[in-house]
Amino acid sequence: MICLGDVIGYGASVNECCDLVRKVSEVTLLGNHDAAVSGRMDYSFYYDAARHALDWTASRIDPDHLEWLRSLPYRHQLDGVQFSHGNPVNPEAYEYVFAIEQARELLPHLGALADVNFVGHSHLCKAFALHPGGDVTEVVATRFGIRRGYKYVVSVGSVGQPRDCDNRACFVTYDTEERVVEFHRVPYDIETSAQKIFDADLALNFGKRLFLGV
Repeated sequence: MICLGDVIGYGASVNECCDLVRKVSEVTLLGNHDAAVSGRMDYSFYYDAARHALDWTASRIDPDHLEWLRSLPYRHQLDGVQFSHGNPVNPEAYEYVFAIEQARELLPHLGALADVNFVGHSHLCKAFALHPGGDVTEVVATRFGIRRGYKYVVSVGSVGQPRDCDNRACFVTYDTEERVVEFHRVPYDIETSAQKIFDADLALNFGKRLFLGV
């Protein structure tokens, strides 16, 4: 199990999320919110509510979890697979890959890409197939095989805050033997998660959007 980052950010269960992810995830990567809270990036350009949420999170996170965030890598690689929070070519910049135009910008860097590249950041479920001939195709299936000769970029959605108008949590599995990627959606207790946000000193919209999946 691999977590692509943003363990913390807009939610009210700061330490609980860190506890759980540290327990179940073999590898956790540094998301932009994790980087902001742990002092590894400047977030002064974020909008007011997001900056306040990060400040609020930083004031409540346990020191042990803070040190853990400071130790997280930007990327992880296995045989033919790469994981990162943002753009796989330069994950430190936290650039998005959720539109076909953004996927096309990766074509000059095909040699630096793994066969399959899993990314987070956008909270959207998207997949793109890149061919050395210059062709980029969006893969719309929720379960698909990896074709030889192509490089794939798969945006895995979000467990905690999906934004594709489906409010269920999303995660992805990859069968390395069959070379099959599959998106999975599961319901979770949105009301409890949202109520914790409403009860905290956080923007109400961070809780309301959970019901809508936006």
